[in-house]
Amino acid sequence: MKKLVIAGNGGFSREVEWLVNRINKVSPTWEFLGFIDNLSKEGKVVGDDDFVTHYKEELYVALGIGNSKVREKIYKKYRKNPKIQFANLIDPSVMCSDRILLGGGNIVCAGTILTVDITIGNCNIINLACTIGHDVVLGDFVTVNPGVNISGNTSIGSGCNIGTGTKIIQGLRIGKNTVVGAGAVVTKELPDDSTAVGIPAKVIKIKEDRVLE
Repeated sequence: MKKLVIAGNGGFSREVEWLVNRINKVSPTWEFLGFIDNLSKEGKVVGDDDFVTHYKEELYVALGIGNSKVREKIYKKYRKNPKIQFANLIDPSVMCSDRILLGGGNIVCAGTILTVDITIGNCNIINLACTIGHDVVLGDFVTVNPGVNISGNTSIGSGCNIGTGTKIIQGLRIGKNTVVGAGAVVTKELPDDSTAVGIPAKVIKIKEDRVLE
């Protein structure tokens, strides 16, 4: 059994614990030690960031935090400890081919389908009941919320947050750090650092200091 902690102590972290339990019922893999929380010591919290950064043995970490920027910050902090590894947690119900290139620290939730020739970077969250088509490329620290459909030959840059129920047609590029609002239908490429909403999706903001008319 591999020792595992989950960074975070909110709702999604508790869903990740459930995912770990589901994996262990099929194939005992993880010894769950508890949650990492800098603000609370209640419940199943085993310690704060220092618990991870000073751990002396091999320890796997799951980043149970939806915010991409926070997830990246914690990842960079924890990886300074050479004993830390980032767990790929894939729900037993996930349908996927063996033609997927997977980085580390990814969480893939129940009901998701991944087809063929997909490249997934590091520390991405693919939430409940998503579909990802052939030749899709996901960068790092991407958050794909529940019920998202990503069609084939799509590229999604690092740090993106794809809202619940979004649909992305084939062959598009979504720029890094882009936010797509819930229920959007993306029919055109989206630039870096933008926010897009609607059907079809329209860019309403680029960066923090420039709003489009």
